[in-house]
This record gives sequence, structure tokens and C-alpha cells, in this order.
Amino acid sequence: MAPSPSPPPPASGAQYAHQFLNTALSQRGPSALPYAEDVKWLIRNHLVALADAFPSLHPKAALFTHNDGRAAHLLQADGTVPIHHAGATYNLPAVIWLPETYPRSPPLVFLSPTRDMLIKPHHPLVDRSGLVANAPYLRSWVFPSSNLLDLVRSLSHLFGLDPPLFTRSVAAPSPTPPPAHPAPPPAAAASPAMRPEAVYAPVPRPYRFPASPQLAARQPPTEDPAEVFKRNAISKLVDTAYAAAAALRTAREAEVDSLFAVQAELRGRGEAVNDGVRRITEEKETLERRLQDVVMATDVIEAWVAENRKGAADDTAEVEGGIQPADVLSRQMLECTATDFALEDTIYALDKAVQEGSVPFDGYLRSVRALAREQFFQRVLCTKVNNAQQQAQVARMAARAPQYAS
Repeated sequence: MAPSPSPPPPASGAQYAHQFLNTALSQRGPSALPYAEDVKWLIRNHLVALADAFPSLHPKAALFTHNDGRAAHLLQADGTVPIHHAGATYNLPAVIWLPETYPRSPPLVFLSPTRDMLIKPHHPLVDRSGLVANAPYLRSWVFPSSNLLDLVRSLSHLFGLDPPLFTRSVAAPSPTPPPAHPAPPPAAAASPAMRPEAVYAPVPRPYRFPASPQLAARQPPTEDPAEVFKRNAISKLVDTAYAAAAALRTAREAEVDSLFAVQAELRGRGEAVNDGVRRITEEKETLERRLQDVVMATDVIEAWVAENRKGAADDTAEVEGGIQPADVLSRQMLECTATDFALEDTIYALDKAVQEGSVPFDGYLRSVRALAREQFFQRVLCTKVNNAQQQAQVARMAARAPQYAS
């Protein structure tokens, strides 16, 4: 990967980071940075906190070229990382790129030595191109707890134990001979220098940084075995602590995710219960209203019954004489019709009895024959009475006709 160079920021520190990031992350359209909207505030907080703690690292936006040739405008923190080694303070030039998937994936950290500097061969954390690929904090990166500030602090501590850069040894102010190891490929970007207690600034070409005993290109003197054991033990403890913290963080995040799932399920069940309670409450209110209506109607009916109960005995005695035929023909018609209906009901009852086996069939035939004969006579009588009523009605109308004519 080849990060493209970018000009230095016009300001530095947290104030510049606030101004720059507010402008860069608020852009929309084709010029918008390729980060998810829901994490832009987190990216801004990470870079602001980094610039506040390490003023030598400035946030920028520059063109980054991926290994597959894709180019994208990404945010970076460009500057130097201070380390403490052998009683002196050094500043390692570095560029921290934030890929499109940041902060869900770790950033890309590059060391960029100048032509006076070389990357230490076979360094456990930095490869020959300057990419910091094996740092424990990068390997155990977990969203959203991991951040740039803790990353730079971890790198500053680890690089102080084992610096990844050293100066070339120069015999005379003549052009520097080719180094023993190949120079970093273009993927490492431009190469600033490392010098004690100062942020790097270019210097005239004839001048060369003095090589410290630990950082010189020549073979360093034999180190104290106790010091080597101490340094290796510290590095091993740091790796173990990071690995244990990463495992613990993963377990806790899995536990939190399961609790979130349980919470979501309980929330859904709670909504279902609340909906059921609401429906039951509405149905209860409806039933109470209906019960009130029934109670009111019952009171009205009971009052009416109480008022009309006094004359019920007299009314029962008068029921039978409540309807009287108007004349002899009407009385005869009423009796014939009642007899016809009674015979019809008797024949129907005999039909049900013979079907159930209660009446023998021959007895059923004799009874039906007799009843049918009687029913026939009653219907003939009803017909004669009806004709007589019609004639009487015509006679009454004819008797009233002279009155209408006059």
C-alpha cells in the first residue's frame, strides 16, 4: 500500500484538529470521506484526543492507494511518535491511516525514515516497508473500545524498548553509500528522520545525525544478558496482557450481545403483554357499559311489572270474554275453524306416534280415516258459513245503497 504524501497542516494541536475535522467530516456529495455516518463522531473524537495528547501528530486528508490500485481520500495522522530510549527522547516519523472501515477495523501505521535512517532488519513489529503489522494493540483491536490514543501510547512504549530505526554511519561528508539492506519500497511513503528531543525538520544535506550506540548501523556492542532478559520479559508480559485483555473483552462482548438479545426478546414480549392488557381493558369497559344498560332496562321492566301486577287477576278473568263473535255465523265460523285445526293437530300427533311405534298401524289407519272424515265435514261447513257471510254482507251493502243514492 502506498500512502500519498500530503502538505503539512496550517495549524497544530487540538484546536486545528477540531476545525479541520468539523469541516472534513461534514462534507457531503462526491467530496465526502468514505466513512459510515454512524461512526464519524467517534472518528472525530479519536483524532481530537490523539492531537491533544500528541501535538506532533496532525490530522489530514490525503489520497491513499490500495494494493489493488484503488485510490480513496482518507484521514491520516501525520507527524512523529516520541519514544524514550537509553535516557534520550527520540521522535519517530510516522503516518497513521484510517481505512474506510475504521474504527471497526484497525488503522494502518507506517514508519517513514529519511534517507539518513534505516529500518532495523527483522524487527518484531515493523516490516521492511515500514508497516507496523505485528503490534499487539493492532492484533487485539476491538470496536468500539480501541482508539488511536492508546495505540500510539502502546507503540511509544514498545518502540522505546526496541527502536525500529537507526542512523547510517558516515565516514566523511561525501554522498552516503548504499545501505546494507534495501531501502523501504514506495509503500512506506516519504521518510522523515529521527533525532532526540525534537520534532523532525529537514536539515542541510551535508549534515548527518550522529549515530547513537544502540541505533548505529555498525554492530552494537554486546548487551548485558540481564538487560536483554528484562526487555524480552517486559515484551512478553505486554503481549500476554494484551492477549488476555483481548480474550476477556471478546468474552464480555459476547456476554453483552447475548444480554442484548434477551433484552430485545423481553421487550417484545412486554409489548405483546401490554397489547393484551390493553385489549382486555377495552373489552372490560365495553362489558361494564353493557351491564349498566341491562341493569337499567331490568329496573324499568320491574317497575312496569310492579305497576301492572295489581290488575292482573281481573285481566285474567276477562281474557276469555275479551273476544266475542259479532253474530251467529261468525260464532259458527270460529268453531268450525278451531275444530279443523284441532283435527289437523291430532292427525299430526298420530303420524309421530306411528313413526315411533306407539300406535299400531291398523289402529292408526282407522283413527285417521275417522278424523279425516270429520275434518272434511268441518271444512265443508266452513265453506257454507263463509258463503252465507258473504251473502249477508252483500245484503247489508244493498240495504245501505238507497241512503248513499239520496
